[in-house]
Amino acid sequence: MTSITIKNIPEELYERLRIKATLHHRSINSEMIHCLESVLMPKRLTINERLQRAKWIRSKINIDHIDPDEISQAISEGRP
Repeated sequence: MTSITIKNIPEELYERLRIKATLHHRSINSEMIHCLESVLMPKRLTINERLQRAKWIRSKINIDHIDPDEISQAISEGRP
């Protein structure tokens, strides 16, 4: 494996990384690798996984609170 050195990490960023590493029971190095992997090599979801997630999200929506007039207004306000 290749090694790199990261210099001039802002204190606040390092502190957040340290806290996350502690919470996940990882070393700072392992946590940094995990963060890089999640950003640079995100897990691709299958079509079925996407559909299941969409169905789950839709099941959490309370349709009683949706007003068609509000939706129409939001759509028209969002378009030039």
